[in-house]
Amino acid sequence: MKRPSYVALIATVMSACAWGQQVSVYGTTLAQTWKDETPGFDAKTYTPATQFLGIDATGLGMDGLSMHLYGWGTSDLGYVKASGGKADGYLTYGYLDYRFSQANGELKAGRFSINQGGGFEQVDGISGRTDLRGGFAVSFFAGQPVLYRPDDPALSKDYAYQRDVIYGGRLSLRLKSLGEVGVFYVQDGSKSPKDLPVPEPVDYTRKQLGADIHLVPVAVVDFSGRTIFDVASHPDPGVGMAKPSRIAEHDYRVRVKLPGDFSVSGNFAERNYYAYFAGTTLPSLFRQDDRDKFRGYGADLTWGQASGIQVVGDYKHTHRESYGDTNRFGADLRWAVTDSYMAGLGAHRTNATEALMVDPITPAFSLSNTEVRAWAMYTAEKLTASADAILYSFQDKKNPFLNGQSSLYEVVASLGYQITPAVRVSGDVGFGTTALAKNQATALLRADYRFGFGRKGGR
Repeated sequence: MKRPSYVALIATVMSACAWGQQVSVYGTTLAQTWKDETPGFDAKTYTPATQFLGIDATGLGMDGLSMHLYGWGTSDLGYVKASGGKADGYLTYGYLDYRFSQANGELKAGRFSINQGGGFEQVDGISGRTDLRGGFAVSFFAGQPVLYRPDDPALSKDYAYQRDVIYGGRLSLRLKSLGEVGVFYVQDGSKSPKDLPVPEPVDYTRKQLGADIHLVPVAVVDFSGRTIFDVASHPDPGVGMAKPSRIAEHDYRVRVKLPGDFSVSGNFAERNYYAYFAGTTLPSLFRQDDRDKFRGYGADLTWGQASGIQVVGDYKHTHRESYGDTNRFGADLRWAVTDSYMAGLGAHRTNATEALMVDPITPAFSLSNTEVRAWAMYTAEKLTASADAILYSFQDKKNPFLNGQSSLYEVVASLGYQITPAVRVSGDVGFGTTALAKNQATALLRADYRFGFGRKGGR
């Protein structure tokens, strides 16, 4: 978190305490430690401490006006980042909210997150919504996109130049006793990379138009989904390269309740990475020039009640043009023994196409594996306890990314206690083998708290 964010956070907290008729403060303090041991390397111990803090204040001088803040700060007691710092922090959101007494109207100003049909956006700016006559509703947002920068700024040196503004909106229609449909638009950035003093090949800007739907025609059927189109102008892909599809995403799912405690659901998704990841907030993880395509579909069948024995069988197929096909299938058994005790057992198999490598020693390798998981949970009035174990057994023992290990596992045990209605403490301990560490031991202490006060007669 930069210094201006600290100043804004402190100033807003002081304002909330001074004006708020009702202030609620909540947070979580985490103290962690883990040790990695890998043959041939020095053992490493990490000891980060993290503080999450949220504040909600209502009644800021008028009815309907409230303030909301949430952020975190962390400092590692032993490890120094490559950038030279041990501490870091971030203001996740901090905004004023005003709710009108009519038409479900609302206005926000500050840093907030928004999902208007097309996806998750984080914005420094304003947003609003209201209901209209005839079942219509309209919403909008505008401001600057919140930018996440990698440790190496050179990876996105033109990132902020191109992504100078973000705005969008959604118009929806509620269909009586049926559901809702909507159309939405988002534009992220307005400056083209060709306008730079030295033109750059990667375009971080984004223009997307889409439609979403959520229908419940009868009580036992629930259908939802969306389609997003890429409407930005792109340079010609070059000789011998096909033009990317204008469809950035299809994502649809349906759930149907059947007689006899059965229910079935299915989903279908298709994404064109060149359009879907344009304008991503993490350019160091997703390549804007990636022309790969993804397609996936799956289904699951559930029998039983959540309050007793429940069995779930599932299947999922995914396809990527650059990697091939993957099929995952299996089943989970969940048993609510009593109101306080629950347990479960699951097994899944993943069959993946062999990945090709330009390497004479390992020309190809497979990620096919078998997964087994078991867990148990106990909940009392003040005490909670749980144990979770998971094992992956890989078919190809020569997979270069497993560092010679054919199986990976992790076991985690947790214990928590509610000290007072406002304070809860808990702890986790774990041990396992990862692809990066032969042995890894972890421990975590957590303190959750919530309290509040009012101007008159408050808590």
